[in-house]
Amino acid sequence: MTPEEITHMLKQVRGGKLSVEAAVDRLRNLNYEDLGYAKIDHHRSLRQGFPEVVFARGKEPSQVEGIVRRMLRNRHNILVTRGDRALYELLRPLDPRVEFHALSGAISIHQDRKIRGKGKVVVVCAGTSDIPVAEEALVTARIMGNRVDSLYDVGVAGIHRLLGESQHLREARIIICVAGMEGALPSVVAGMVAVPVIAVPSSVGYGASFRGLAALLGMLNSCSPNVCVVNIDNGFGAGYLASAMNRL
Repeated sequence: MTPEEITHMLKQVRGGKLSVEAAVDRLRNLNYEDLGYAKIDHHRSLRQGFPEVVFARGKEPSQVEGIVRRMLRNRHNILVTRGDRALYELLRPLDPRVEFHALSGAISIHQDRKIRGKGKVVVVCAGTSDIPVAEEALVTARIMGNRVDSLYDVGVAGIHRLLGESQHLREARIIICVAGMEGALPSVVAGMVAVPVIAVPSSVGYGASFRGLAALLGMLNSCSPNVCVVNIDNGFGAGYLASAMNRL
C-alpha cells in the first residue's frame, strides 16, 4: 500500500465509512504475504516508494499469475520484467489494463498515473539493437511515475545524429544511456549535459565485447564524472534508479 492509500483508509475510518475491523484486515498482510513459493513484500511501496517488481524469468507462469493476482488487491502499479507473450496471455484476464511491451518482455498494469518525478527522464541508446534494454528502462521509469522520452540510434559512429539532439538532451533531469560494443556513448552524452547519466552496458557486440563486459568496463572507466553504471542489460535497474533520483 502507498502512503496515500493508507492515509485515505485512515480518513475513511475516522469518518465512519470504513470499520476498524475492515481496516485491520487490509493491514493484516502489509509486511508480506506468504504464498508458499513467494513472499510478496506489500510493505515495499510504503518503505521505498515503489511496489515490489516481479522478475518472471525462472518462475512458473502460474507462480507469476498468483503473485500478480494478490498484488492487484492493493491498487498500485504492477511491473513484471523478462516475461513473454504466453505469460501476457495468462495475465490478461486478471485486469483489462494489462499491457505487453514486446521489445523488452515487460508486462505492466498501470493503475495509478500520478506523476511523482520532478523532471523528465530521457532514455538514449546507441543502436537499434540496444532498444530492448532501453525499452525496459523506459517502461520501468514510466510506470514508476515519471515523464519519459526516448532518443534511439544515436551512437558515436554517427555522432552528428547525437549532436543534432543536444536540445533534447538538455531538457532531461536524468538521462539513461544504453550502449554495447565499446560503450563510449554515455561518456559523450555526459560531457554534453549537467545532469546525472545512468549508463547501461548492453550485451550487443562482436566477440571481443565479451557479451557486454567491454562496455561495462569502459563505462566504469568513464572520464565524465556525472556517469553512474548499472549491470549489463539491466534496463530495469536503470529505470528504477532514475525514478528514485527524480523524486529527490
